[in-house]
Amino acid sequence: MEFLKRDIDFDFLSKKRAASIVSIILIVAGLISLSSRGLNFGIDFTGGTLVEVSYENSIEVEDVRRQLRVAQFEDAQVQYYGTSSDILIRLPVRSVDNSASISSKIMEVLRMPFLETLAETSTGGIQQCVSESGFHACKVQMRRVEFVGPQVGGELTEKGGLAMIYALIGIMIYVAWRFEWRFALGSVAALVHDVLITVSFFSIFGLEVSLPVLAALLAVIGYSLNDTIVIFDRIRENFRKMRKGDPTQVMNRAINNTLRRTVLTSLTTLFVVLTLLILGGEIMKGFSLALLVGIIVGTYSSIFVASPVVLALGISREDMLPPKKEEFAPEEAP
Repeated sequence: MEFLKRDIDFDFLSKKRAASIVSIILIVAGLISLSSRGLNFGIDFTGGTLVEVSYENSIEVEDVRRQLRVAQFEDAQVQYYGTSSDILIRLPVRSVDNSASISSKIMEVLRMPFLETLAETSTGGIQQCVSESGFHACKVQMRRVEFVGPQVGGELTEKGGLAMIYALIGIMIYVAWRFEWRFALGSVAALVHDVLITVSFFSIFGLEVSLPVLAALLAVIGYSLNDTIVIFDRIRENFRKMRKGDPTQVMNRAINNTLRRTVLTSLTTLFVVLTLLILGGEIMKGFSLALLVGIIVGTYSSIFVASPVVLALGISREDMLPPKKEEFAPEEAP
């Protein structure tokens, strides 16, 4: 962290060619994965049934998966939900069953091993397990059931995509009004770059895309834009203050001036996201990973994508100077 205590003068824009190659490789790899594998959408988007169950003692996820496979639930997704005794089961939409019948069948399957044990030791154990008060006897209890229809999931997918498009359009209009149209294109290019790489990360590794992940993508857009706007504001200020230097030198100076703030903001945010990823449990994994990748890529793009795009579009000192006020000669008295 010693570099944060001294003046920094690094030629970032001289590395724009190498950075462009890295970005192109990542984007092309992502597009190939998206076109061939697509995204692993969760039931929030595809529709399906979610069942949360709680065991009296710890249970192995693989044991639950094995029980469900034997009962013809091969497509069930099983994961821990908080502790090692809480299990979350996700099932895609089934045309022959509704949510109530699916949840009942799942509970019958999960309770079967305990019922067999109770049947061998007690004649009244089975009835006790079936009753609501028989948690200790049957060892497993259903906490909640949620069902998302395929039509609702399709609407969420459409509206989620439209939300990101509207956000990018609004950002472009704001930055063009606040700064200049070249800055607007540079900021949107950086945001598209960030979202595309983050989404590609989920596609390449087959991670589930759920509503929290969509929320994280929108948060990444806001985070990345904030970082970019800070640099753009310093670029505009330097164009008006520095009398010497070409646009590359002026923009390099702006990036160096804001580097301390960029690094400190990114590090503190990453610490929070890493804590959430490690301690947040399985249910927060997708949200935390999307933020983690988005923050790293967003910090990179604000330096190596947004500014080089503005420079490539031909920004000059004259574009940043405030408009001159017209002076009117006082009218002569008659």
